[in-house]
Amino acid sequence: MMGPDLLLTAMLLTTHGSQPGQAQAMPHEDVIPTSAGDLTLTFLGHATLMLRQGGKVIHVDPVSQYADYATMPKADLVLITHEHGDHLDPKAVAAIRKPDTRIVVSRSCAGKVQGAEVMQNGDVRDEAGFRIEAVPAYNIVHMRGPGQPYHPKGAGNGYIITFGDTRVYIAGDTENTPEMKALKDIDVAFLPMNLPYTMTPEMVADAARAFRPRILYPYHYGETDPQQLVKLLAGEKGIEVRIRALR
Repeated sequence: MMGPDLLLTAMLLTTHGSQPGQAQAMPHEDVIPTSAGDLTLTFLGHATLMLRQGGKVIHVDPVSQYADYATMPKADLVLITHEHGDHLDPKAVAAIRKPDTRIVVSRSCAGKVQGAEVMQNGDVRDEAGFRIEAVPAYNIVHMRGPGQPYHPKGAGNGYIITFGDTRVYIAGDTENTPEMKALKDIDVAFLPMNLPYTMTPEMVADAARAFRPRILYPYHYGETDPQQLVKLLAGEKGIEVRIRALR
């Protein structure tokens, strides 16, 4: 029987999602067509992502554990969802920073990265030529202790980034909050699925059924089996679940 690591590799190679006639991207990348040109998504690991379009580079939650940032493209924009060490790594930020790099952080990261701009939950602004929306990211059910959520409301952000006609939602560490479930017109969503800190597969499926992203990537999924989510959403038309190496 194929072991878990080999199974994941097979899934990466066979569920890549390339369209006929398109060049085959590397297994750690997907290319999403948009009205503003192709958007390349690079899956670095856990919650660490790189997005490229039109010669511009966005790094999300860069962490040195998941990439050698000395060799990575420099950032036009860095987005950091919250202050935990698997999301905020000042060393990684410094390695991809250039003089005009814009750095956006959540309230919990205020003062932790020199020159960063704080976006509060609900803020909308243009950064590096992209429209950015800050979505609340927090726990409702999972608690560190009585009255102590792993991620308190107001401290962390998810981000919606608009690329032409395509809206990409990177949720950060959160549960299936009312704000998430009320989102509209999301084309690509990254939803966390790592217990006890974020969502169960059932919570992710509940959120997906509510706001119906066209493409759904479970990410930050730790030891949770992403195939559970695939099974839960198997009958949902219009939602494509893509599994990538984002443990």
